Amino acid sequence: MDLRTSRIAEGLEVVAIRLKSSTPQPPPRFTLKWSLPSHDVVGQWATGRHLNKTIRPDWSGGRLQTSMFAREAPVSCLFGSANQNVLTFAVSDALDTLLVGSGIREEDGLIYNDITFFSEPHPSLTEYTAELRLDRRSIPYWTALKDVGEWWARQPGYAPVPVPEPARLPVYSTWYNYHQSVDAAVLLKEVAIAKRLGFDSIIVDDGWQTLDTARGYAYTGDWQPERMPDMKGFVDGCHKLGVKVVLWYAVPFVGKNAKVAARFKDKSLRYEDRLGAYVLDPRHPDVRQYLMDVYRKAIQEWGIDGFKLDFIERFVADDKTVLEATDGRDFASVNEGTDRMMTDILAELRKVKPDVMIEFRQPYIGPLIRKYGNMFRASDCPNSYLANRVKTVDLRLLSGNTAVHADMIMWHYGERVEIAALQLLNILFSVPQVSVRLQEIPKDHFAMVQFYTSYWRDNRPVLLDGEFEALAPAANYPVLVGRGGGKQIVGLFGDVFVNLDGRATERIDVINGKNSETVVLSAARDLRAYRYTIRDCQGKVVGSGQASLGKGARDFRVPVSGLLTLERAQ
Repeated sequence: MDLRTSRIAEGLEVVAIRLKSSTPQPPPRFTLKWSLPSHDVVGQWATGRHLNKTIRPDWSGGRLQTSMFAREAPVSCLFGSANQNVLTFAVSDALDTLLVGSGIREEDGLIYNDITFFSEPHPSLTEYTAELRLDRRSIPYWTALKDVGEWWARQPGYAPVPVPEPARLPVYSTWYNYHQSVDAAVLLKEVAIAKRLGFDSIIVDDGWQTLDTARGYAYTGDWQPERMPDMKGFVDGCHKLGVKVVLWYAVPFVGKNAKVAARFKDKSLRYEDRLGAYVLDPRHPDVRQYLMDVYRKAIQEWGIDGFKLDFIERFVADDKTVLEATDGRDFASVNEGTDRMMTDILAELRKVKPDVMIEFRQPYIGPLIRKYGNMFRASDCPNSYLANRVKTVDLRLLSGNTAVHADMIMWHYGERVEIAALQLLNILFSVPQVSVRLQEIPKDHFAMVQFYTSYWRDNRPVLLDGEFEALAPAANYPVLVGRGGGKQIVGLFGDVFVNLDGRATERIDVINGKNSETVVLSAARDLRAYRYTIRDCQGKVVGSGQASLGKGARDFRVPVSGLLTLERAQ
């Protein structure tokens, strides 16, 4: 093994890793491990840590995260009490399976960092190269992670796919509100309402392709619109309303009851009895061609605008997988075969529709997936605005200009409107997806969705495209800040001060995304006088006036899920 270190800047280094063999052979499993003192280390950020970012002991297997082509990303960030970066390290290889993590050793107070390469069997090769990026700079942790995302995007073959404008606009989803019981006529009525509210796309989730409602995948694989037989008519109806249509597909699955099951059961990685489906083996050229044909025809024959491609993390080898390019397989590696398949699918779809939308969800959100997907969605967390906030923020920190979408928000229609609004407020720094029956929700809920969807659209340049700061990751991001064009928007999700440091203070919005009314602003210097307006979650003005924001603290009473807007007085 050859390791060579290059200094990029003060506190920033890249280690070049190289293995070479004169004859093809399976690469050996090896681990890079090093330590540093646990000085002001509050926690560890990784793509799969979500609600628990505390540092774990070095004897805990849970300290390590598995990263591969379609699962998580090979990065770890140790952060401090002032949101500063302590150590961020990342690996350039996002294709192969790696184990990445950090842990505190109880005996000496040191944090041990691990990267294990080739933790699972790998096909033979003669050379392997990768880079390890080590960042010890004293910068905000979110800057360190943003830089990692940009570094990955510059790697050969990792360039992200362009993001079409519709992928950056609010979405109406059928999953939580209808599950598999979708009906074209009902959905067209919902789409008409959704468009008036500011939603420009509909994702028709699982159910359109089968009359079965057992929630399994035994009937996947043929991809014929059994439940919505006039799919083209439905798509045309949505297009007349100005709404794009995205269809759900479970990419790896061919159900045991599918007509094509006999054709592909011997070209699968395994049969999963719990799902009632075979997991296709992407190393077979005709598997790749079949899926490519299915998706292309959906655009050509029905006119759809995009795809929600689900479950690609199931394309994974196990201990029974033969890692050889034999028996009709043209790749030995499952990861490489999947990468080839997804690359070819996207290229084919963009020939037919250059602005095609492609959604993937956690955990398949790594840097390679940005090559094929222009929409990254938080994984399922129904009715949990806390989880949705954390997951969308985690995605924002690494995903660059890829459109980050919330998991579909839903709530009980008998909920108090200001509590229901928390579902929407907690994900305002991502693209909203809503999954409630708009014809059935109460009038005050409707007014709430209308007000905050309009607010999101008006302020998208700041919420989605502005400088983004996510404070206190160990506390699940109680304060989020977006800045741009002389304005800052603060999402307040806990009873903590909003610190104003003097940046972007011409206009300040504070979203009170918590179940208490006190909002405290703390200015680092005298910011002078502001005109303020206070609105409730339906947009009704409940207070206004002028206030001086001198150095120190100033409190306001803002309704739960309300909005405080301040504009500097002339």
